[in-house]
Amino acid sequence: MQVYGIDLSMEKFDVNFIDQNGNEKNKTVNNGVKAISKFLEDIPPGSILCAENTGVYGDLLLCLSNQMGVAISFIPGYNIKHSLGLRKGKTDKVDAMRIREYGERFYDKLLLTMYEDETVKELQELYTLRAQLIKTRKALLTSETGRKHQPMRSLYAHTHVHSVLDNLDTEIESIDAEIKKIIISNEDMKENYELATSIKGIGPVITTDLIIKTGNFKVIDTARKAASYAGVCPFPNSSGKMVGKSKTSPFADKKLKSLLYMGAKSAVKHNKEYRMYYQKKKLEGKPHFLIMNNVSNKMLRTIYSVIKNKLPYNEGYICLDPREKKINSSTKKVA
Repeated sequence: MQVYGIDLSMEKFDVNFIDQNGNEKNKTVNNGVKAISKFLEDIPPGSILCAENTGVYGDLLLCLSNQMGVAISFIPGYNIKHSLGLRKGKTDKVDAMRIREYGERFYDKLLLTMYEDETVKELQELYTLRAQLIKTRKALLTSETGRKHQPMRSLYAHTHVHSVLDNLDTEIESIDAEIKKIIISNEDMKENYELATSIKGIGPVITTDLIIKTGNFKVIDTARKAASYAGVCPFPNSSGKMVGKSKTSPFADKKLKSLLYMGAKSAVKHNKEYRMYYQKKKLEGKPHFLIMNNVSNKMLRTIYSVIKNKLPYNEGYICLDPREKKINSSTKKVA
């Protein structure tokens, strides 16, 4: 198995590999359609490309590799940096060599990367644009609130700020409608969207964010993985005789975690199940943010449960004791 290490950049990428004679080779490829296609045509069958996940710079290489049937794996930069020990110096060629060494050393742990579905990609771009517009609107509203306390204000500035805010509101509404249209046009997405939003506290924004970041609940296919990704899953913190409190990992999607927290606040207020859970833990003396983190975790498990079972959320549903399920199943077998 021949491993190619690739260091990506905007205009080009550096490739490091070992040829059939055992010699280390380097080459530079322009980050364009023609150059990448020619490079992929020369790749021997059964080889795998390893590249650091640097965002959009590798999208074209990933898309063309999938189309031409060349195996490719995008690796987080953190994994590469902390797996090869202390290294000195840094150049594009050296980085490509280190990525190749990582691929050869941890070949059994490499996961093939596939380019996202066109529908998910369009949904992601619209959602990102929506987030940018909301951020701009929030900044303008904050500055306008500060101007109210000034003894003198510019009427011209005030008029134009409100004009821009009105335009932003119109654009955000238009994007929301297009996002909803895309989701409805895809049967699988539509079904998962309706199932997730049937849960009190889970709205369109949280559901859309989850669909994008979990690959419509297929890439991140379990609640445990989703909780770890969102940073609401506590990990043990002990060493020897020292046993500390379990902590959530800082390596998480902060945006999704924030959305889940807002959803947890709504669920505690409007959902009887979560409200009773919150009150119970509060009486036990648990901190507020710890309880809300647990509520966020429970919400993710509920979302994956309703999607797996293809049944809308039922607030009055009573979960049977697992021991009773085993007894019932064994009784049926005997009968």
